[in-house]
Amino acid sequence: MRKLWMILGFGLFTVSFAQEPPSKKEDLHVYLLIGQSNMAGRAPFTDEESKPIKGVFLLNGEAQWEPASNPLNRYSTIRKGLGMQRMNPGYQFALEMSKQGQAIGLVVNARGGISIEQWAVDTKFYREAIRRAREAQKTGTLKGVLWHQGESNHGDPQSYAQKLAVLVERLRLDLGDAKLPFVAGQIVNPSPINDEIAKLPGEVNHTAFVSSEGLKTYDRWHFDAPSTKELGKRYADAMKKLLK
Repeated sequence: MRKLWMILGFGLFTVSFAQEPPSKKEDLHVYLLIGQSNMAGRAPFTDEESKPIKGVFLLNGEAQWEPASNPLNRYSTIRKGLGMQRMNPGYQFALEMSKQGQAIGLVVNARGGISIEQWAVDTKFYREAIRRAREAQKTGTLKGVLWHQGESNHGDPQSYAQKLAVLVERLRLDLGDAKLPFVAGQIVNPSPINDEIAKLPGEVNHTAFVSSEGLKTYDRWHFDAPSTKELGKRYADAMKKLLK
């Protein structure tokens, strides 16, 4: 019996040790995930998808890294109720980015129902994103930003691309990387907002957008689980190209 407990204890220790973040900040690739409800996460997830993601870490409320698991927006300092937080594209994005053994750190700070204007540089949403990203930079290397927003601006798409370009440039300035990769995701269905989002790579270098073509929602705006995961894969594919 003692031998069995020793074996089990060693196994538990091994699992725990494997879920410790790298000691060198250059070995932990960090991504900032911001936007509104689809980035906060509204897709249901299974019991299997609630388990920690191997090699992926989430910045928690104490600015420490813990094994990442759904819902990834749980520590957002601007979120709505915890019960509203479900699976976001960051889940599949992290799975894809960590496939080659790279340790991934996620800083997720999104909130549903907000416009791009609420992400202006003098707002709480922007300030908190910068603050938490800077905390992550102390122990990891910021590699890129994922943005998903536009539903709240669909009725007033004018100048959205310009506002998004300003946001990208200011994030880069405040986070100390003039070429920080930035990927924006389109909202569901053809929309003038999607046309604006698609302009971003032509306006700002080292940016990309991911299409929502073929993706489905379970209500007016929110992607269902398969589409949320497909969107995450598209984010990863786009980010990998920017990082080359």
